[in-house]
Amino acid sequence: MAVRDVDFLIVGGGVAAAKAAEGIRSMPGQGSVLVMTAEAELPYERPPLSKEFLRGEVGREKVRTHDEAWYAGNSVELLLATRASTVDPATRTVTTEVGDQLHYGSLLLATGARPIRLGLPGEDLAGVHYLRTVDDSERLRDAIDRAEHLVVIGGGFIGAEVAASATQKDTRVTLLEIAETLWTRAVGPQMGRFFEAFLRDRGVDVRTSTKAARVEGDGRAEAVVLDDGTRLPADAVVVGVGVRPDTALAEAAGLPVDDGILVDEHLRVADPAAGGVYAAGDVARAPHPLFGRIRIEHWAEALNQGRMAGRNMAGADERYERVPYFFSDQFDLSLSYLGHARDPDEVVVRGDQDVKDARFVAWYLEGGKPRAALIVNDWDAEDPVRAVIAADRAVDPARLADESVPLGEL
Repeated sequence: MAVRDVDFLIVGGGVAAAKAAEGIRSMPGQGSVLVMTAEAELPYERPPLSKEFLRGEVGREKVRTHDEAWYAGNSVELLLATRASTVDPATRTVTTEVGDQLHYGSLLLATGARPIRLGLPGEDLAGVHYLRTVDDSERLRDAIDRAEHLVVIGGGFIGAEVAASATQKDTRVTLLEIAETLWTRAVGPQMGRFFEAFLRDRGVDVRTSTKAARVEGDGRAEAVVLDDGTRLPADAVVVGVGVRPDTALAEAAGLPVDDGILVDEHLRVADPAAGGVYAAGDVARAPHPLFGRIRIEHWAEALNQGRMAGRNMAGADERYERVPYFFSDQFDLSLSYLGHARDPDEVVVRGDQDVKDARFVAWYLEGGKPRAALIVNDWDAEDPVRAVIAADRAVDPARLADESVPLGEL
């Protein structure tokens, strides 16, 4: 059993972990930095796994946040293929699966999230895929290359991106969604119907209000059977029904957990007994001055929170107040979503919603205030839209919808 001391210990292998190391090294002062990840891969970014990496347009080196030379040049040690087994906040010790102990000065938990398993009969057959890691994406790419029919169970962003990528690779795709339309939790039914129509127009067989009952096959997936008995041929199946924050380490350590690790506005774990422990990315649930306590599962949040957590670990005093943001690219459509609307009472659309050539901003209002906005194919809109949301003021819906009113004047 090896025992050693580390000034800054980062547990995780995604963009939050990599950016935390970057954040620490952006601050004055010295100290040892170690990034521990259970994967045998340099910390990497997940968005390409359902898009350009899945389509074979880029290799592994393009999804890594930093290359090996960056870690060496910034004196950041990597401990790959090493899983943290326990955290003891009282002694500031992380123990690995093989029993090695690391005593830390500050610790960042950037453990991300795990895919939700449906538990369908036949789910364990060969040819049934979940997508979370770069290895998952590589296996799925090989399966899509061989498949004539792909069935995607789950019409969220990952499911839709996989469906788009597979269609672009000339595989016939059926996308199943149990809800009345796509992405209702994220963008609401009105915009969900737009994206449903868009994917159909691009060749995806979208089936809403549809539930998968089981996967059938003789040793490997051959079909997905629906609740009504319909049998869909499937050479490969992807299950994408969401993720849950990976809080196992934190829970076992007695840290506060409620739909994520609870942290304060500095991303420090909200427990006085957990001195020096921070959390960032998919696993962190943080208070925001505009939106209350939130947890956002997306690359941009992981990137910004990771960097901020690293800087705060190294002595900064930055607060989590940036307007949240996520994006998705499918076929020729690029969308971004800024802000956070829990229960909008009005949706106001500005622009053209024609699925052939859409370009619009959909505003989500709560009590007259724009709390969030969905932007489709309008990259120049992001900064002024972010400013409108950050202003935290009511805006006349007619002005929000009026394209003759410049966004910068709202």
